[in-house]
Parts: sequence; structure tokens; C-alpha cells
Amino acid sequence: MTAPEQRTTRRWLTELANGNRRWIQGTVLFGTLAGVATIGQMVLLALIVYRGLIEKTPVSHLTYLFLALIGAMVVRALFQGLQTRMATHASAQVRRSVRRQIHQHWQAAGPIVTGQESAGALAREWIDHVESLHGYFARFLPQMSLSVIIPLMILALVFWLDWLAGIFLLLSAPLIPLFMALVGMGAEKLNQQHFETISRLSGQFLDKVRGLTTLQLFGQTEPAAEIIEHRSDRYRKVTMKTLKVAFLSSAVLEFFSSVAIAVIAIYIGFGLLGYIEFGPADELTLFNGLLILLLAPEFFQPLRTLSQHYHDRAAALGASAEILARFQQFEEEAGTPPRRVEAKTETSGTIELQNVTFRYADASTDLLRGLSLTIPRGQAIALTGPSGGGKSTLLHLLAGFLTPSSGTIQVFGQEPGSFSFGWLGQRGFLVQGTWADNLRLTSPDASDVAIETALKRVGLGDLVNSRPEGIDSPIAEDGRGLSGGQARRLSLARIFVADYDLILLDEPTAGLDADSEIFVLESLHKLSEAGKTLIFSTHHHALLSLADRILAVNQGEVADA
Repeated sequence: MTAPEQRTTRRWLTELANGNRRWIQGTVLFGTLAGVATIGQMVLLALIVYRGLIEKTPVSHLTYLFLALIGAMVVRALFQGLQTRMATHASAQVRRSVRRQIHQHWQAAGPIVTGQESAGALAREWIDHVESLHGYFARFLPQMSLSVIIPLMILALVFWLDWLAGIFLLLSAPLIPLFMALVGMGAEKLNQQHFETISRLSGQFLDKVRGLTTLQLFGQTEPAAEIIEHRSDRYRKVTMKTLKVAFLSSAVLEFFSSVAIAVIAIYIGFGLLGYIEFGPADELTLFNGLLILLLAPEFFQPLRTLSQHYHDRAAALGASAEILARFQQFEEEAGTPPRRVEAKTETSGTIELQNVTFRYADASTDLLRGLSLTIPRGQAIALTGPSGGGKSTLLHLLAGFLTPSSGTIQVFGQEPGSFSFGWLGQRGFLVQGTWADNLRLTSPDASDVAIETALKRVGLGDLVNSRPEGIDSPIAEDGRGLSGGQARRLSLARIFVADYDLILLDEPTAGLDADSEIFVLESLHKLSEAGKTLIFSTHHHALLSLADRILAVNQGEVADA
């Protein structure tokens, strides 16, 4: 990660933290109160030991101190519980915000851009990358403040008890942050490699599983398995490197803090025995010495906890870099965000394209140039022309899946994609579930009667009735078990259930058998008679006969055929 990328990543994390500052500050507040309760607990414990051993106070006279000690422990546990709850809420808010940003970028990029990426990598970013931010906001960020506040409170008390012991603590404290910084230089890079490797592995594994049938047909299952094995081994090595750094850093940090505590213990011990006469050593009492010894581990504990959570920071930086890189990639590929256009009453019943030009980010020429077009509501428009001429691109622009490089588009007075419309691509989208589940993807409240009617209108009524469970019969992912025509008609049935005013279809009869073509043609004819606005690309002469207007799309130009 370059220096500008690091600054961008840290700035983004800071913006996320600022949006949830109240919860993070609450976490620090309750952590500080827990630290105060801890100091009080140690004071009471040292006082009990001093009065019992030195002053020979009867146990019955120490009852109130024991009750106060138990109270301090309860209060400490209560504040720690509230600290954890605040931290969890802060993290949940941040992760919800990040997932909202990811969803907005997916939506802005559209299905065309997102469809070019591995579903496994996108799912990994949505789930694991976002979850990797939890430790940073719930543990590391509040602990940064606590690692300053609590040690300063303890240091002030130790200086008041014995300034020489306070100097020992003050001199040893910077060793832990110094080593944390040294460890962090390598940990950030390793965590970024970890996220990159697992994202690629997830994407490749999912792609291989989805294409398993094709791999078997061409005898490529063994090479595919070898690729997955190689990637898995690389992931194992990166993971082991990350764990090695984590364990090594923890061991060294424990060593430094243990040595510092041992030095203070030696000073207290020799001071109580009278072997040290320098400074305040001759004034040490069992109460002072024991309290300092009890506070020494608590002085280092926030710093040790911060060092343990330092890897949460490295993980968050690595995950954030991947997420921001995806944001930038989508913004570059999807182009500039759509510009707001005020709806005009006189054009609310038409689809208007004014001087629209479109060029893909990696292309050198315009796919569409200076296109101006008006389509009245309720017309059936056929787009024809050679493959690669821009028919699908024009449909994607009308759907809002792509943003024009210049010019404006209004669909019934609104921005493309800002309202519900029917879409049937060259490949239907079906999920594992029932027939009814697939039709309710766009109309969750559709009744069984409406679903059965829609299936009959696309010619699938007899097929569904032949199934024992009817519309509740299962369908595999991507419609496995159905023919291509049946899957296409099932996708088309969603349009009848949802009752859209605008319907866009990309080669609705491509690759279908004769019977399926007839059913699709009849279905589109019914939609046209119902006054729906149909815009479809096709080479099929029977479909062209349904159109009120035929537009030829070729070499960036659109003209009436």
C-alpha cells in the first residue's frame, strides 16, 4: 500500500469513527470508570493487608473494608460490561454504515459492472472484510485513549506514593508503544496480503464450483483442483506469517512488561529490607510497597491490551484498503454518477434521450454518439442491428445500469432506474427455492392465484400442475433441471406478477426452441395489448412484427429501420 493509499484509508476510518463518536466516547468513559474502580480495589486490598499484618487489626474490624473491596469489584465488572456493550454498539453502527456504502456503490455501478467481478470476492468483501473492522472500532480505537488515561492516573498515584518507583514506570512505558510501531510496519502489509489472497481464493473456488459441469465435460477437473490447491497453500503460508508476527510480538511485549514489573519488585523488596537508602526508599511501608506492586501490572495492562489489539488495526487497514480499492474501481468503470434532472410535466408520458453519448472506460471510440430519441408511453419498440452495434448498451442505459458519458435520459420524467420496471436479460436469474419463491423476488406479496395465473400466461401452467407440490415445487440454483426455454419463461412470469409499466428485454427469444418461442411471443403480445411500454432487442422476424416502431442500431447511430 502506497503512502497516499494509507492516508486515504486512515482518513476513511476516521470519518467512520466521527460518525459514531458518541458511542466510542461512551466506551472510553466506562473504560475509565472501570480503571478508577480497579485502582480503588487495589488500594483497599493493600490497606487490608497492611492493617491485618502490620497494625494487627482484628478481622472483625476489617469487615467494612472487605465489603468495600467486594463493592469495588462489582462496580468494576459493571463498568467493564457497559464498556463492552458500548463498544459492540459502536462497531455494529460502523459496520452497518460500511455495508450501506458498499450497497450504494454496487447500486451505482449497476449489474453490468458488478457482474464482471467474482461473486465470491464481492461476498467476501461484504461479509469478512466488513467484519474485520469490528476489532478496530470496538477494541483498538477506544483502547488508544484508555492506554493513555489509565496509566496516567496510576502514574500520578505512584509518584505520590514513591517518586522513584514512578520514574521506573515512566522510563519503561515507552518500550511497548515503540515495539508496537515496529511490529505494525510488517503486520499491515501481511494483513493486506491475507485479504487479497483469500478474496482471490474465494472467487476462484466459487467459479470452479459453478463451472464444475463444464470442467467435467472438457476433462479439466484435475487442473482446476491443482489451481485451488496451489492457492490454498499460498493462503496457508500468508496466514502462518500473520500468526507468527502476532505471537512473536505478544511474547516480546510480555517480556518487556514483566522485566519492568520485576525491576519495581526488586526496588520495593530491597527498599523494605533497608538495603536501599537513596531517595524515598527509606520511607517505604508495606502499604506503599504493596500498593505499588499491585498497581504496576495494572499500569502496563492497558498498553499490553493495546498491543494485542494492534493487529485489529492492521486487519482493519488491510480490509479498508480492499474495500476502497473496489469503490474506486466501480467509480472508474461505471463512470460519473447520474445527474439530477428535474421532471417535466409535458414529457412525463415519454422516454426521452437528448444528445446521449456513451463510451466504455477502456474503449477508444464511442459506442453511441449524439443519440436523441423520443418514445411515447405504451409503444412497443424493437431494436435491431448487428451484434456489437449497441443494442444491449442502449437497453442498459434506459435501465440505469450504465450512465451516459454525456447527454441526458428521462424515463417518464424520472431518472433511469429510479423506479421499478421489468427486465429480462439474455440469461434469466433464478435462485434455489420454489417456483413461488422465484416469482416473489420482485413481488413479495403476490398471492398464489396471481402466481399461478402468471405461469399460465407464459405457458408453464401444465408443467407446474404436473409437479406434486405445484408452485411450491423446488427449483435448483440457476434453474438447473429446467430447459433454457422454461427458465426464460419463468423469468418472464415475474413481469406479469409485478405488472410493470416499462419492460425492457434483451434478446428474449435467443436460444429458445420453437415451442418456447411461441409462448414468449404470445406473452409479449399480451403485454403490448395491455398498454405496456416494451423495448426489446432482437433479430427475430416474428418479434419485429409485434413492434410499433423498429430502430436500427449500428456503429453508434440509431435510426428508424
